[in-house]
Amino acid sequence: MEYFDIDKSYEELVGRYPNHKPHPVIGIIGNYGDKGSELADGYFRSIECAGGLPLVIPPTENCAQLCSLFDRIDGLLISGGADLNPLFFGEEPMAQLGSVNPERDFMELMAVRLAYDRNLPIFGICRGLQSIVAALGGKIYQDLQACCTDTVVLKHSQDAPRHTSTHSVRTAEDSLLRKIMGEEFAVNSFHHQGVRETGPRLRATAWAADGVVEAVESTELKSIFAVQWHPECYIVKGQRYMIPLFQHFTAEADAYRRAREVHSHILTLDSHCDTPTFFDQDVQIYRRNANTCVDLHKMQEGGLDAVVMAAYLPQGGRSPEEFRQATHRADEILEQIRSRVRGTFGVSLAVSPKGLFLQKGNGRRSVLMGIENGYALGHYLGNVERYRREGIVYITLCHNGDNDICDSACRSNREHGGLSAFGQQVVAEMNRTGMMIDLSHASEETFYQTLELSTRPVLCSHSSARALCNHPRNLTDDQLRAIAAKEGVVQATFYNDFLCESGEATIADAVRHIMHIIDVAGIDSVGIGSDFDGDGGVRGLATASDFINLTRALMAEGLSEKSLKKIWGGNFIRVMSRVQYNTLQFTEPADVAG
Repeated sequence: MEYFDIDKSYEELVGRYPNHKPHPVIGIIGNYGDKGSELADGYFRSIECAGGLPLVIPPTENCAQLCSLFDRIDGLLISGGADLNPLFFGEEPMAQLGSVNPERDFMELMAVRLAYDRNLPIFGICRGLQSIVAALGGKIYQDLQACCTDTVVLKHSQDAPRHTSTHSVRTAEDSLLRKIMGEEFAVNSFHHQGVRETGPRLRATAWAADGVVEAVESTELKSIFAVQWHPECYIVKGQRYMIPLFQHFTAEADAYRRAREVHSHILTLDSHCDTPTFFDQDVQIYRRNANTCVDLHKMQEGGLDAVVMAAYLPQGGRSPEEFRQATHRADEILEQIRSRVRGTFGVSLAVSPKGLFLQKGNGRRSVLMGIENGYALGHYLGNVERYRREGIVYITLCHNGDNDICDSACRSNREHGGLSAFGQQVVAEMNRTGMMIDLSHASEETFYQTLELSTRPVLCSHSSARALCNHPRNLTDDQLRAIAAKEGVVQATFYNDFLCESGEATIADAVRHIMHIIDVAGIDSVGIGSDFDGDGGVRGLATASDFINLTRALMAEGLSEKSLKKIWGGNFIRVMSRVQYNTLQFTEPADVAG
C-alpha cells in the first residue's frame, strides 16, 4: 500500500506558492437547511473561478460577531434560498407564500445594511436580490402570479435543469449589466417572488419579456448589483457563461481590499466639516446620525482618521456689541465640540501633527478645531493667541461678505481692496502664534496680498478649481500655482456648485478637480476638505462613509500609495508643521497621551 506523505505534499504546496497574490475575501451568506448552514457548490466555485477567496457566513443572531466579520471581508455575496418573511416589509402572508427562513431573514437584512454603510461591494442572487431591495427601502411581490395576474405571462419558476437557460432578459442601455453581459441574453429561472418597487437607492436594470424585474443596481454609485436568476449554476456543469458577473464583483472587492489596505498605512484627514452646525439638534459624535455626514461610525466606515470641525459664523453686523456676540457664539460652538469629543470613546482632540500620529497609532480618531470666519475675533487681535492656546488650528479669514479683516470672494463690496490694516495685523499674529491661515472664501486681492505678507505657508481648507467650474469660491490656475510656490495646500471640496456649473455633480467630478489641481500645482499642493454638513457631498461621495470610494477612484486614476498619503493628509500636516514650528507650544490634550 502506498501511504500519503503529508510532509512531501506540504513542501510541494508552499514551494509552488511562495509569494501568492492576496485574494479578496468574499463572504457568502449560507442558506439554512435541515442540517443547519449549507451552500450549493456553484457559489464558491464561481467565486474561486473569478479569483476570489470564498468564506461561508452561517446564519447568526450574534450582531457583534457580524460587525466584526464585516471588518474582515472585502465583498458580500447573498445567495438564493427560501422566501422572505413578509412581516419584515410590513405585509401579512399570502396563501401563495412559500417557506420562510427565520434563522436567515433578520441576519441577512442587517448584513445588507452593514455592507451598504461600509461601501462593501454587494452581489445578490435571486433571494439575495429581494433581500437587498427589502433592506434598502424597496418592496417585493410575495408571489408574481398572484400579484400580477394581468402582466406576468412567463413561467419564472422552471422545472428545467438548473444550468439550463429558459428565457431571455434585456438590459438597460446605461447599466452595469449591459457592460458586462450585453444587451440581451438567456438565463435560468427559479423564483416566484420578485421586485415590486426598487426604492430610491436602487434602480431596475434588466427585465424579462413580461416586464418582471431581473436585475437592480445602485443609484448612488455604490458597488451594489443583484440578479433574479441563478448565475452560479452554470459553472457546476463547466459552463463559464456567467463568470463575467463574478469577475466584475471580485474585481470590485479587490479594489475595496486594496483601498482599505492603503487607509491602514496612512493617516487620512478631512480639513473641513460643518457638523457643529447640527449640535443644537442634540447631534452626538458617537451616535449614527441620519441627518449628518460625519460621525464616529461614518469615519470608521470610510477609513477617516481625522477631521477638522469648524466653528462657523455667518457674517453679521460689525458694531461693538455684534462683535462681542460673534466671539461669544464662536466660544460656544468650540465648547460644544470639546464636550462632544470628551464624551465619545475612541475619539480625541488633537492640536498638532504629533497628536494626530499618536492617536492613529493607538487606534483612535482625531478631531481638530477650526474657526470659519475671522469675524469671531471681534476686531480684537488678542483673540488670535487666545484661540491658538485653546487648540484652534486654523481661522478662515472671512466667509461670504466682507469683514474687518478682508474682502470676500462672494457678496463683497471690495471694501478694503484685499486685506485691511487690521487684517495685516491678523496675518502677522497668526504667523507668530502658529495659527494656520485659511484663504477659502477670500477674494483674489486678499489671497495674493496674504501670500505676499505671510511668512508661513497658507491653506485653502475647502476650495476647488475654477478652470473646471467658474465660481468665485474656486481658485484660478494662477492661484493654484501661487499657493504651490509658497508650499501651501489646496483642500479640494465637494460642494455641488463648486464642482460643476450646471446639473448634478458626482464623485467623478470631485476626482476631476483633484487631478486638475495635481496637474497644475503638483502632488504636494492638494488635499481633501469635504465641506460635509455645510452642503458638501455629491452622489458617490455623500458622507464620510464614502471616503473609501474616493480612494478607490483615485487609485483607478493611477495614483500610488505615496501620492495618496500626501493627498489624504500628508500635505495638510506638512503645512501645519511649518506653521506651528518655533511658535507657541502646547501639550496634547490629556486623553491623547493616555
